[in-house]
Amino acid sequence: MTVDPHHITPIQKTILGETQEEEDEILPRKDYESLDYDRCINDPYLEVLETMDNKKGRRYEAVKWMMVFAIGVCTGLVGLFVDFFVRLFTQLKFGVVQASVEECSQKGCLALSLLELLGFNLTFVFFASLLVLIEPVAAGSGIPEIKCYLNGVKVPGIVRLRTLLCKVFGVLFSVAGGLFVGKEGPMIHSGAVVGAGLPQFQSLSLRKIQFNFPYFRSDRDKRDFVSAGAAAGVAAAFGAPIGGTLFSLEEGSSFWNQGLTWKVLFCSMSATFTLNFFRSGIQFGSWGSFQLPGLLNFGEFKCSDSDKKCHLWTAMDLGFFVVMGVVGGLLGATFNCLNKRLAKYRVRNVHPKPKLVRVLESLLVSLVTTVVVFVASMVLGECRQMSSASQVGNDSFALQVTSEEENSSIKTFFCPNETYNDMATLFFNSQESGILQLFHQDSTFSPITLALFFVLYFVLACWTYGISVPSGLFVPSLLCGAAFGRLVANVLKSYVGLGHIYSGTFALIGAAAFLGGVVRMSISLTVILIESTSEITYGLPIMVTLMVAKWTGDFFNKGIYDIHVGLRGVPLLEWETEVEMDKLRASDIMEPNLTYVYPHTRIQSLVSILRTTVHHAFPVVTENRGNEKEFMKGNQLISNNIKYKKCSILTRAGEQRRRSQSMKSYPSSELRNVCDEHVTSGDPGEKEDLLQQMLERRYTPYPNLYPDQSPSEDWTMEERFRPLTFHGLILRSQLVTLLVRGVCYSESQSSASQPRLSYAEMAEDYPRYPDIHDLDLTLLNPRMIVDVTPYMNPAPFTVSPNTHVSQVFNLFRTMGLRHLPVVNAVGEIVGVITRHNLTREFLQARLRQHYQSL
Repeated sequence: MTVDPHHITPIQKTILGETQEEEDEILPRKDYESLDYDRCINDPYLEVLETMDNKKGRRYEAVKWMMVFAIGVCTGLVGLFVDFFVRLFTQLKFGVVQASVEECSQKGCLALSLLELLGFNLTFVFFASLLVLIEPVAAGSGIPEIKCYLNGVKVPGIVRLRTLLCKVFGVLFSVAGGLFVGKEGPMIHSGAVVGAGLPQFQSLSLRKIQFNFPYFRSDRDKRDFVSAGAAAGVAAAFGAPIGGTLFSLEEGSSFWNQGLTWKVLFCSMSATFTLNFFRSGIQFGSWGSFQLPGLLNFGEFKCSDSDKKCHLWTAMDLGFFVVMGVVGGLLGATFNCLNKRLAKYRVRNVHPKPKLVRVLESLLVSLVTTVVVFVASMVLGECRQMSSASQVGNDSFALQVTSEEENSSIKTFFCPNETYNDMATLFFNSQESGILQLFHQDSTFSPITLALFFVLYFVLACWTYGISVPSGLFVPSLLCGAAFGRLVANVLKSYVGLGHIYSGTFALIGAAAFLGGVVRMSISLTVILIESTSEITYGLPIMVTLMVAKWTGDFFNKGIYDIHVGLRGVPLLEWETEVEMDKLRASDIMEPNLTYVYPHTRIQSLVSILRTTVHHAFPVVTENRGNEKEFMKGNQLISNNIKYKKCSILTRAGEQRRRSQSMKSYPSSELRNVCDEHVTSGDPGEKEDLLQQMLERRYTPYPNLYPDQSPSEDWTMEERFRPLTFHGLILRSQLVTLLVRGVCYSESQSSASQPRLSYAEMAEDYPRYPDIHDLDLTLLNPRMIVDVTPYMNPAPFTVSPNTHVSQVFNLFRTMGLRHLPVVNAVGEIVGVITRHNLTREFLQARLRQHYQSL
């Protein structure tokens, strides 16, 4: 059956993950799965619980704390490795090129200097691109992917060892290659990979290395460690352990408790002080002094002792900060809009082509960036007078960098003595040095230089983010915003006559405004910037600026990370649903077409089900068709004083009939009045206590049902959607594990003769369980029977068909669920809800159908 592309409904588009023509938005794709954060309380797990006592529980908790500490230390060491080699390569490159420029400025051979710079940059960027070809997930900052993981989405390959290696070496080369990218974003991704991999003590990339480490073999534990690792990455990047903890909380960890908060904070502290210890020792030779808390240091903000009128900020400056926040939000929205268009262009025109095209694009960006940096530094700069403070080296600078490094960061290209080239000082340095210059350099930068620098940096940074290299966005945004803030300070000082203002504060607020306008983080970013400045008095202006920038930007579009999540079609769940979504019920959004298994099922049926479907969970059911007359007496189910009206009970057949009759809508008011006409009325005079019968039947063994055929096309609606009593939920991975390990019994035997698997055996292949298509069917006897009841989850979270969408959403997101069965009043399963049924796009499509039916 073919589908006319001109008549595809919004529902079909959502399922297919296609692009909506009128809005040009990419809808969530169906091939992303949720993580299993909810525990499966089956028999193997109960056996483990039986052996647990307080002593073992304390040991398990102690191992968790040791793991968290190890993750923090390893993340700090990864940051140290990246920082050391970036500094080494950058100093080597700028040392050679600067010597060449100084020599060629006399001889007139600057083209040779440009070629040298191009040689360095193109070589480094080429290596970075090659590493992304090996592991494509290593491209970009990794924050959108980690945000998805913390939200509960399983993104393939995101936390693999190979991804970590490609990310670390790739970001090292891309930053050293002079691209306008930062190493702070990839640090967050690197920390998350360390958090996911270290507690497993095994890797798919290193299959031969195996440790008998039985702990943490579940998505629940793994996701907690990824939260800790991501927070440690932030802490190592900015020296902000509290900011890292808040980042992990704000950016999607849906299930959170006090114990996890403590562990994440401890992990962040471990990462910060590990990095601080080694960096301070290597750079200053004073081991144990803890002078360099993070990869990016803003230095100490303080007025010079000679200027008595100077204040870091005053109440009057808050008005300027609010205006800067508005402008920062507008600039951030513009940046995001342009980058989104570029990303869509890449998806359509670059990614479908051979992989070499991506490498060529990265080299083109590197070529243009290098030429712009070189020409701007040589031609567009102005010679500015050095202040006495900068010649001697003021205290705030000396705290962060050695005097030699400070002097080398001021470039004097083509300028006479006692002056420096302001454009070259910003462009011909590492980005961290440029930020420190804008924050702390007492000498003035020309307004024209700052404006040119801002425009060039804005355009090139926007073009660069999204190419096939590991790249962060924090530092380019901070540097761009700092130039904007310094420009505002220059204008206010020189043209408005406000001599009291401190330029460094305005540079910091400009950096916060632009960064806030781009990434739209509020709580965590405020704390990160306060911790990075070590100045608590900046708390209010930074918070106000970030809030205004976020509100302004949100008026136009989403944050950059949310945009890239959307472009990938990841079904991300927001913090809460919109108010009008409560007009929908669970029955409006559930999936009624179920593929189910019976408690005792033949192997041939299981293999057929697993091979012909892509579902990751299957309801375990029994058919209660023969018992309908017992359950339904006339129009009422009578039990002492409780009466259930039959017409209030939603059934699968009734629901499917409604949906097939009208593709426009299935309003909840109609759903609640569905009745099955085919049920014959019993004798109303019978006064049996049916509830007592149901309770007695509840303890009888599951009936042996062996389905040997799939539903036939000739079946009626009632036959295809017959009533199914719900007993539990079993995962695809569990079924495949049972088949691989030969857990079955023959028809002539009792189910008690079936082999039993322990919890460790069920979790042994985690996180990559065998695939049904890799199974050797010749080893299986198709007539054997599998009893799935010991391995299913007999008590998953369920909802009623009449549950409001906001309640369904809160339960699903808060508890980190993967599947949510919808069970009616008599225990029949009528549908299943997954995260795809709760995405904003899907709910809006269903709400439109609801309105059309009114």
